[in-house]
Amino acid sequence: MIVFHFAQLHTAQGFLWLSPSEYIARTQLENAQAADPEADFSHITFMTYARLMHMNAAEMTCLKPDYIILDEFHRCGADVWGESVQRLLDLYPQVKVIGLSATKIRYLDHQRDMAEELFKGRIASEMTLGEAIVRDILPAPVYVTTIYQYQKSLEKYEERIQRLTRRKSREQSERYLQALRRALEQAEGLDGVFARHVTEHEGRYILFCSSVSHMKEVHARIHDWFGSIDPEPHCYLVYAENAEADQAYTAFCQDGSHHLKLLLCVNMLNEGIHVKGLSGVILFRPTTSPIIYKQQIGRALTAGSNRIPLILDVVNNVESLYSISSIQQEMFIAALRLRDQGMDELIVREKFEVIDQIQDCRKLFEQLEGSLHIDWEEYYQAAAQYRQENGHLMIPQRYVTPDGKCLGFWLQAQRSIRHESKAGKLTEVQIARLDQLGIVWENQKDLAWEGYYQAAESWFLHHGHLAVPVDYVTEDGKRLGVWLNNMRARYDAISPEERSEAVQERIRRMNRIGMVWNTYDARWEQYFQAAQAYTQENGHLRVPVNYQTPEGLALGVWINNQRSKYKGQRACRLTDVQISRLESIGMVWSVTDATWMQYYTAAKTYYENNGDLKVAKRYITGDGLKLGAWLVNQRSLYRKGLKQKGNLNPERIHLLTNIGMTW
Repeated sequence: MIVFHFAQLHTAQGFLWLSPSEYIARTQLENAQAADPEADFSHITFMTYARLMHMNAAEMTCLKPDYIILDEFHRCGADVWGESVQRLLDLYPQVKVIGLSATKIRYLDHQRDMAEELFKGRIASEMTLGEAIVRDILPAPVYVTTIYQYQKSLEKYEERIQRLTRRKSREQSERYLQALRRALEQAEGLDGVFARHVTEHEGRYILFCSSVSHMKEVHARIHDWFGSIDPEPHCYLVYAENAEADQAYTAFCQDGSHHLKLLLCVNMLNEGIHVKGLSGVILFRPTTSPIIYKQQIGRALTAGSNRIPLILDVVNNVESLYSISSIQQEMFIAALRLRDQGMDELIVREKFEVIDQIQDCRKLFEQLEGSLHIDWEEYYQAAAQYRQENGHLMIPQRYVTPDGKCLGFWLQAQRSIRHESKAGKLTEVQIARLDQLGIVWENQKDLAWEGYYQAAESWFLHHGHLAVPVDYVTEDGKRLGVWLNNMRARYDAISPEERSEAVQERIRRMNRIGMVWNTYDARWEQYFQAAQAYTQENGHLRVPVNYQTPEGLALGVWINNQRSKYKGQRACRLTDVQISRLESIGMVWSVTDATWMQYYTAAKTYYENNGDLKVAKRYITGDGLKLGAWLVNQRSLYRKGLKQKGNLNPERIHLLTNIGMTW
């Protein structure tokens, strides 16, 4: 609202407002217009970061903004979006830039501070979510924690316990695990938790899910979980691949029925969206990102609201039992700072109601974790000895010490625990001690992937594409062609909604260096590069049918095949993008048209040199074209055309007449 107010003070100047999604931009504009119906925001151009990413320099030059607004500016740290934003800022170095975000830190991206990167640390106003609650700017919620789908977590713990070498340690851990299992099984089911805490039976609630398949799983259980509240709740599904997501979101916001309204969403309403009259949020999505966690909570908190929102944290696994502590810590720090600055009067509350359905489970979990660390010191000493003897900790995963310790698996477990992909917890002291030994925290598979990626990037920089022959091997032995084919196979095997954030990041990185995921597209790209090179060398794309490139590509046959596809003579048609790219390098779709234009160009050159087209019938140009005979043939076609249509079209007649043709 601050920036909308600022824009109203500068209506004579143009604003370019960049947002992560159209949802966010539209909702913010609707809220601003609701606050001031007379306001004029026509001088603001809203655009998504994704749209900016596809703009070239010429298109960006046409924008000519006086102010650039980077909404949710922490998102500018993403590789592709960040690159396009930087190109925009480089194009307009004198334009003023304003950034908006609930958090400036990219926690899972090496703690990058985007305020420092984009604005050199110049922050006009900063307030954490915790401080906003302390100062009563945002309402204090009722926060309820519960758990479901914990079986996989318990199975992981069973595997860890079985790897303990000390019998006493293993037996103690097994007792804690059994106690934890009993406590979880006795915990109240979700139907009971929802019946007790979802008190607004006609309210609106957003349910955050982790993937489309997870959302469908939750949707299938809606009547089981919420049936006692409302036998016929109104459910709406919003996710990127759903063509009707926009209508579903609007219908949810406008639903005035006397039913419970539930909006199930995936990756679309985490930030920037505030639904009027929202009763609360239900967090089904497990996340290791504090940004996403706080953004999901933030959907339930609206400044100036008298409603006490519900945040129901449905923890998916026992490793994520501590998510709420980050908000409580922010509140504690905010209250402490305000007191230090003598502003006690701003402190309205220092805590909010937390209903812990799984407090006993939490304590048992802590005891289990403690018991599993008894053998840690023994393995650490084994790792230290290996480091002393070999000078590194690049240990094969299956390596076993002479006294029987599975040291390779243990080190891999430490990496997985550190990256939160495995149950467990490393203390800061343990992390520091492993750092002193020179541990590489990236796992072996990640390191191998990085090595191949560097090889692929090097190929791209030298060749401008990733059409790598399948049998190509780098100088250091990497089978790059096979690796790229395997990447394509894995890409096709995993649906977009099932891809983890790590996989999506790798896909983005591969896209930046020209990865073509479809094998047919990869082959097409290889031939297109050859066609482009032919045009650059010869000035045209009139490739003889029998022509082959020095690398052995049958380019002439391929060009003819493209013409057949263009005319619909083959089952596989060319896409609009492929057609556009071929035309950009001089593709002529009709062979007859290409030959006619070749002769016409020769006739035009003759006219420009001699002032007429009085060419002898036997005249042949320097490059072997029988121009005289061709002109005689054109006159013959023209005369036939007076009696029969279709022999020489009006456009060709016009072209020849303009260069002095006497018919």
